[in-house]
Amino acid sequence: MAISKEEFLLIRTFLHDHSGILIGDGKEYLVENRLTVLMVQNGCENFFDLHKKLQKDTGPLRNKVIDAMTTNETLWFRDASFATVVSETVVPHLIAKAATQPVRIWSAACSTGQEPYSIGILLHEEIKKLGAKGPPVSKFKILATDISPSAIMIAKTARYSQLAISRGMKPELLDKYFTKNGMVHEVKPEVRSLVEFKQFNLKDDFEQHGMFDFVMCRNVLIYFSEDLKKDIYRKIHRGLLKDGWLAIGASESPRGYTDVFEQVIIKGAALFRPKGGSKGA
Repeated sequence: MAISKEEFLLIRTFLHDHSGILIGDGKEYLVENRLTVLMVQNGCENFFDLHKKLQKDTGPLRNKVIDAMTTNETLWFRDASFATVVSETVVPHLIAKAATQPVRIWSAACSTGQEPYSIGILLHEEIKKLGAKGPPVSKFKILATDISPSAIMIAKTARYSQLAISRGMKPELLDKYFTKNGMVHEVKPEVRSLVEFKQFNLKDDFEQHGMFDFVMCRNVLIYFSEDLKKDIYRKIHRGLLKDGWLAIGASESPRGYTDVFEQVIIKGAALFRPKGGSKGA
C-alpha cells in the first residue's frame, strides 16, 4: 500500500522522537517496504491507523517499528585499517591499564554482536601472547548496546550462520573461538563471558552505564539529526576516562558538533581522545 506524504511525515516524526533516527525526504519507499507487513499484521488499513496505534502503544509495537526501520549492517573486524589499529594500539593500551585497574569497553551500536565479540577475541589474542605476564581476562568487561531488540536477541545467542561468519572472520580465529554445530558457528564461552548485551536508545541518559576506557559508536550517528549528534558526542565525552579512546565510522567526525575531542591518526585510521573536562580527568 502506497504511503501518502502526510502519513510519511507522521511516521518520520514518530521515529525521530522515539529513536533519534532521521529519515530523509523522498524515503517514502523505505517506510512502505519495512512497515507494510507490520501494518497489516496489526489490523491497520493504512499508515494513519498505524500511527494512531503507535501513539497509544506503551512499548511492544513501538519496538517492532523501530526494529523494522533499523539498519543492522555489521562485519567481523569491520574496516581493515581500524581493526589493525585497535589490535596494535588500543588493545595493548587497555591491557597495560588492566595491570592496575578494571577496564571497561562500550560497543554503543553493537547490532548483532560482531563488533563486541571481535574486540573480545582481540583481547584474548593479545593476552595469550603475553602468557603469564598478561592480566586475567576477568579484568575486562564489554557493554554492548543497540536499540534493536531483535539484534540484541541474535547477539545474545552468539550463534552465526556460515554467511554471517564469512563476512570478515579469519579462519584461524574461527577455529580458536567458535564451536561448529551443524551449519551454525557459536562463540565460545571464554569470549561470550566478556560481553553484556542490553537494549538501549542513544537518546537516553548515558550516566547509568558509568565510565569507559574505550567507546565504539561507529556508523550510527549518520542516521541522527544534527542536534542529536551534538548531544551524543557530549554524553560520550562525559563517559570517557581522560586517557580513553573513541572510535567512530571512517566517514564520521565530531568536528562541527563539538571541540572536546582531539583526533589521532594512526596508520591511516582516525581515533579520538577527550581533551579536557572529562569526568575521568
